[in-house]
Amino acid sequence: MSAVRTEAFSLGLGSSAGGVAAVSALWTLPAEPRAAFVLAHGAGAGMSHPFMEQLAQGLAARRIATLRYQFPFIERGSKRPDTPAVAHAAVRATVAAAGERMPMLPLVAGGKSFGGRMTSQAQAASPLPGVRGLVFVGFPLHPAGQPGTMRAEHLDGVTCPMLFLQGTRDELADLALVRNVVARLAPRATLAVFDDADHAFHVRVRVTGSNDAAVMARLADTTAAWIEATAAAR
Repeated sequence: MSAVRTEAFSLGLGSSAGGVAAVSALWTLPAEPRAAFVLAHGAGAGMSHPFMEQLAQGLAARRIATLRYQFPFIERGSKRPDTPAVAHAAVRATVAAAGERMPMLPLVAGGKSFGGRMTSQAQAASPLPGVRGLVFVGFPLHPAGQPGTMRAEHLDGVTCPMLFLQGTRDELADLALVRNVVARLAPRATLAVFDDADHAFHVRVRVTGSNDAAVMARLADTTAAWIEATAAAR
């Protein structure tokens, strides 16, 4: 495998958002990338969480560059997620930075849980420049124990292709409801189901005979193949 390098930098938000004018960011770059993915973290951990790092490295091995970034609440050291307006501003600034850095590459955006949801809200409000598709790594369809689809209503306003990566034990996304949402959004939406995976994509070895490393490899394989077949082909 060709060398993969990681570059850390400070990403300006254009104007102060949530009391933060700039956030930390990380490029993970393969030698010959074929696409770039603006990858946002979830509400419970930042861009350097092992899950995020492993996914970025797995995608790099498949020639997908990733740009990870902190939402302002993580940069401040807070546990309370940003308001949608603040989060959307961070998404837009990061997408713009990705487009400036790699203008010739197909660009997709999305992320883990909260990060994917905030990205899709931003896209629905006003299309993100250059973004050809959205990837949701565990879309948080509803709060735990409160099944519903209100959090997906804005997706009707997203006109680009969408990939949903969902576990069958995800307490924030009843699979039957996810299937209904994807069917409603067809043909723009694609669903990839991960047997026995919870919201963190952990699986029980005794149940599946698989493990988290195998799930991570499939996440990277599925995402890279979808980007190549769907977003990169547009």
